[in-house]
Order: sequence, then C-alpha cells, then structure tokens
Amino acid sequence: MGVEKFCSSTILVFCVVFLSVSCTEQLKTSHAHTLLRIKWLLNSPAVLRSWNTSTDFCNTEPSPSLTVVCYEDSITQLHIIGEKGTPSLPRNFSIDSFFTTLVRLPSLKVLSLVNLGLWGSLPSKISRLFVLEILNVSSNFLYGHIPQEVSVLRSLQTVILDNNLFTGRVPNWIGELSVLSVLSLRNNSFSGSLPNSLKNLETLRVLSLSMNQLSGEVPNLSSLTNLQVLDLEDNNFGPEFPNVANKLVTLVLKNNRFSSAIPEEVSSDYQLKWIDISFNKFVGPFPKSLLTLPSITYLNIAGNRFTGLLFENMSCNAELDYVDFSSNLLTGRLPTCLDTNIKNKVVRYAKNCLDTREQNQHPYFYCRNEALAVGIFPHNQKKPRRKANAILAISIVGGIIAGVMVVGLILLLVRRIKSKQMMKIPPTRLIKENVSNGYSSKLLSDARYISQTMRLGALGLPSYRSFSLEELEQATNNFDSSSFLGEGSHGQMYRGRLNDGSLVAVRCLKLKKRHSTQNFMHHIELISKLRHSHLVSALGHCFECYLDDSSVSRIFLVFEYVQNGTLRGHLSEAPIEQRLTWTQRIAAAIGIAKGIQFLHTGIVPGVFSNNLKITDILLDNNLLAKISSYNLPLLADNMGKVSTGFYSSGSKESKASARKIHEDKVDVFDFGIILLEMITGRPILSKDEVDYVKDQLQININVDDVGQTSNVDPAIRKMCSEESLKTVTGICLRALSKEPAERPSVEDILWNLQFAGQVHDEWRGDSQSQSSKGSPISPSHPSLQQASQ
Repeated sequence: MGVEKFCSSTILVFCVVFLSVSCTEQLKTSHAHTLLRIKWLLNSPAVLRSWNTSTDFCNTEPSPSLTVVCYEDSITQLHIIGEKGTPSLPRNFSIDSFFTTLVRLPSLKVLSLVNLGLWGSLPSKISRLFVLEILNVSSNFLYGHIPQEVSVLRSLQTVILDNNLFTGRVPNWIGELSVLSVLSLRNNSFSGSLPNSLKNLETLRVLSLSMNQLSGEVPNLSSLTNLQVLDLEDNNFGPEFPNVANKLVTLVLKNNRFSSAIPEEVSSDYQLKWIDISFNKFVGPFPKSLLTLPSITYLNIAGNRFTGLLFENMSCNAELDYVDFSSNLLTGRLPTCLDTNIKNKVVRYAKNCLDTREQNQHPYFYCRNEALAVGIFPHNQKKPRRKANAILAISIVGGIIAGVMVVGLILLLVRRIKSKQMMKIPPTRLIKENVSNGYSSKLLSDARYISQTMRLGALGLPSYRSFSLEELEQATNNFDSSSFLGEGSHGQMYRGRLNDGSLVAVRCLKLKKRHSTQNFMHHIELISKLRHSHLVSALGHCFECYLDDSSVSRIFLVFEYVQNGTLRGHLSEAPIEQRLTWTQRIAAAIGIAKGIQFLHTGIVPGVFSNNLKITDILLDNNLLAKISSYNLPLLADNMGKVSTGFYSSGSKESKASARKIHEDKVDVFDFGIILLEMITGRPILSKDEVDYVKDQLQININVDDVGQTSNVDPAIRKMCSEESLKTVTGICLRALSKEPAERPSVEDILWNLQFAGQVHDEWRGDSQSQSSKGSPISPSHPSLQQASQ
C-alpha cells in the first residue's frame, strides 16, 4: 500500500514537473522570443540588459522599472521604465516595426513603456491588443494624432500619454471608451476645444489635460459623478467656471482664461482637498467658505481679481497648510488662523490691500479703484456712494475730453501756421507732386541720405537692376500655378528661379490708373537702396506697359527668396523638440530690432508704422531673421497703400497724415507682440490675447522660480538662464505699454537683448553641457554672429 502511494506520488510530481517544463518551454519559443526582439528594437536599454535566451521571464523578480506578469502560457503585463531624460531612439528605429512585434503578445492587459525614447506616430495596429486595459506610453517622443483605432479597445480603463508631442484635437470618439477611469494627456500640444462626448465617461475618475494648447468652454462634466481629479492647468480654457460634480478632490485651473465668478456650489464640495485656480481673471467676492472646507489642505487663488474683506476672527481648516492670496483685491486683516509663524504652513498674500506692512501691500484705494475698473463693487459700498463715484467719473472724463479738444485746436492752429511758412521755402529738388500722395517730394529727394553701408551690391546680393518681362516669365514658368505663393490685396506673389540658379520672389502689382514709368522712378530708387541684412531686400523691378500710350499697366518687384519659413513656423507651429532654442530666439530678436532700427534711421525721414507681424519675419538657412513687410508705399494714388514687403497688405496706421510724435513706438509695440510669442511659444492672434498674456507675464515676473516660467514655452523652460529670461520679459512688457511715451527706444531694446544674450552665454558656460537634442547653438552659430553685427 505504501509502495503504491509512493509510486502515485512520484508519477504526480513527474507530471507537474513535465507540465511546468512544457509550459515554460512554450513561453520561450513564442513570447520569450518576442520579448528579446523588443529588447533589440529598443536598442538594448540598461533596464533590459539582463534579458537573454536563458531568462525565465515569468519568474523574474519584479522591480519598479521592469515587471513581466504571466498567466498560464501568456504575458498579461509588461512594464518597462527607462531612465529619466532618455534621448530619442536612433533614426533607424521604426515605431511600426516595434508595434508589429508588440502585438504578438495579444493577451496583454497592462502595457507601460515609459522613458524609452520611442518616436513616431502611434500605429493603428495597437488595436490588435484587444484586451488591453491600461496603456501608459508617457515621456517619449510620440507625435501626431491619436489613431481612431484606439476606440475599438473597449476594455481600456487607463490611458496615459503624458510628456509626448501629440497634436490635434482630443478625439470625439474618446466618449466611446465606456469603462475609462483615467485619461491623462499632460504636456503635449493638443489644441482646439474639448469634445462634448467626455460627459459620457461616467466611470472617469481622473482627467488631466494640463500643459497643452486647448481652448474654449469646458464641456458640462456634471454627469461625471466619479470624477475626483480635474487638472486643466496651462491651457486657454474659459471664460466660465467648469460645471463639475461634487466628488472632486483635486481641482487645478491654473494659467487659463477663466474670468467668471466662482459658483456657490464649489463651497459645498466637501471632498475638495486641493484647489489651484491661480493666474486667471476670476472676479467677484472671494468665497471665504473655501477656507473651512472639511478636507482642504491647499488653496491658491493668486493672480486674479477677487475682492472681499478679510477678518482676523475668520475660521480655517486646521489641515490647511498652503494658502496663496497674492495679487488680488482683498482688504481687511489676515485671519489669525493663517498665522505664518506656524511650522510647515505657507501663507502668501502680497499685492493686496490688507491692513499689514508685510508682503508688499497696495494702499486701500488701489483695490477699490481696480474693482471699479473691472465692474466689481465692494459689498460694503452703498448706492448713494456709487452714484457719487459715477458722477465724479463722468466729470473727470468730460474734463479730459474738453482738454483734448482744446489741445487739438491749438495743434491744428500751429500746424496751419507752419504749413504757410513751409510753402515759402523752395523745394531742394524738382519732383512732380503727382508722383505719390503717400510720401512727400522731400522724402524722395532725401533718399540719397541712406546709410553708405547699404549701397548697391552690399550684403552679398547682386546689384539692383531692371528685369525684362521675358526673364520673369522664364523664371516663373510663365507665372504657372505651380510657382504661385499667394495673393493679397495688392498683388500676386510667385516664386521663380533666375538663369544663374538663384531663387527669387516676384510680386505682380496691377495698376488702376495709367502713369508713365517716370512717375514711379523715385519710388524705385528708394526701394533699390533699402538693403540690410535683416530686411528682405529688393533685387529689381520690371514695368509692363500698354502699347497705345506706353503707360505702365503692371509693375513686377523682384525680392530675394527666403526659403526657411516664418518665425512662427519655428515656434508654435513646430514640434517642441524642433523649436528654436533660447539662444536662437535672442539672435532672431536682435536681428529684428536691428532691421527696425535701420528702417527708422537708415533713411531720412525714417520708415515707421510698419505693421510688423511674426508671420512677416522670415528665417534664412542660417536662422537669420529678415523683415519681409515694411511700410514703403509705391502706389498711393488710387490703389491705397502697397508695401514692399511681399507678404504684407500694409499698415492701417501708415498714412501720410500719421502723427509724428512717438511714431517709432508703433513698431516697438508690434515688436513687443513678437517677443511675446517668442517667450511663450504660443500664437498671439488678437488684442485680447496680447493683454491676457502680458498680464500673466507681469504677474509671474515677480513670483518664485516656478511661477516665472509657468507661461514660458516648454521647449526652453529649462534651457535658459533666469536672468536672461527676466531681462527679455521685462523689455517685452515695457514695449507693450499702453502709453507710447513709456515704451523703450529701439536702441534700449537692442541693449537689453544683447545683455540677455551675454548673460545666457555665461550661464551656459557654467552649467553642464546639454544633450545634442536640446542644446542651444554655440556663440559661433551664423545666426548669432550676424545678429550681433
């Protein structure tokens, strides 16, 4: 009986060993081979170096950076976490081949591929991982749109795509992932508005979309009754406060465009633990009940327009260890429950109007007047007082208007007297007055005063000359549509190649009135001498005349062709890893400033009100910035204004009657907008955006290190020195002053930019060397050399 038991036990053990060996052997011959190929495709990162043909993958000890989980004969979980800051994989890496290999593990439920240098667009074949529940491919270099094929993965519960380069909109089909509980798309370049289908994700617990370029109203999320974390930081959402359910634990709306009041419902969200709504434009009374929420530990309302009276005896949650009231319109006294002497408690309240001498407070009337300016009336202000203030304001405005009218009449009288005196002085050179209504004959005769360094043939360009129509037809393939670049209100633009192989841009101007060639020669002479390393210079012209009277029917202006795109194309429109470095941006800014300086001083009188736009700043192959649009009307008789810049339609402010006082400061303001885009890396498309981003920078420049860079382009946040960034930001804010007299001169701008470049170079020399992917250009780079000349 004992022998029989022994035999039975032996057979049983043998069977178990045989089955386990068979199972392990089956894994080695199929999935094991797939894992080894994954190691090879990933260029054998350090975390996978222990893998070899003898590795028992299903029984290896898991670690935070590497875990393989098996069930029966299949791999169900794969976690590979590389070293932080891993550069992108070599050029011969193929994301398509990698996923072709990966989908050979069809039983994968959890897939984490973090910090591995993956690059390329996410392949659609990811849909073959039918049972996938968790997908984490954060901190790589994946770009493009999220493929629609992901929508078939109906078991997905977690999607984490943080710290990549994804673009486009958050897809509408995201609402079809019915069991999704975590959606994190942080630090990408997603744009546009959020889809309304988000409200269908009833199981969603975490929605993190910070550091993108998303905009518009936040969809109604009140149906997401399980939502605990909503992080929308650093986008363009607004203006209304999001409508959310009452189970939120973390709410982050920092750095957006919310400008409403906080709804009362937020004060009853008893699970709220972390609230950060800083650096928006929230208005209205500060809800004091937020201080007493049962779970609150962190509250940041800095950089808004909240009003209200604080009292010493107000209550606070004892667990509240971080409060920031900075840069609001609060009055009264700081509550004793927010005593800054308590250990581990941080309380900031600078730039309010509190009754304290600590942390840089404004006088009381500052907050009162600012509240009135944005339409917020303090609660303790009575109606009679409001009426008195309204009457006072109307009186002041009426007095100002009357004063302006008196000054205007005086200036008009002085101008008429001077005009009569000028009529008695004979002109320095005889020029027909019907040549141009846009520029006086004196301007044209003074063209000889153009800087001697800008003579014909300078800058390595051929001498200005007259082209024949046959030459231009040959260069543009008879103005074929394939050569067409675009059309504005003042002509069509074509790309051409001359006989010597050089590329040119040809603008065709069709005339409405007939004039002889002589009528245009003084303008042509002026254009021919406007040459500078930071201007797109004209190379020549061609007149096409009517046969009957030889009057000009069309004028062709030939410019040098700058083929490396616009400055915006190298900033907000480029993937983050391909954007200009801080050194390159400073070099471009210096170049633009030098071009403006030449337009103002290189000719007497100067060329002002040039309607400078970042899309009119072109970069050559050495990243040298060139202004392609400047205000030099060629035809102002019956066409309106025509600019020599071949992408511009002319400035609204550039009229012959433009006021002479501070006329150079119009270009300084436009240059400030360009600097704003260079700092933030975001397109500035309206005046409201200019004001908003300017206000954000103004607030951030005086806060801590993290706050100072919160609005800075992520591509350069860690790649520029604090002092250099602060210098450029400071001159940018001054250039955007509402009063022209307060804006800096072009010379002042140049000095500050050159100082910023010098400070940054010294900082780079002291810091550790950057990787080849993200390192700034060296001081010997052509764009920096030429910009400093």
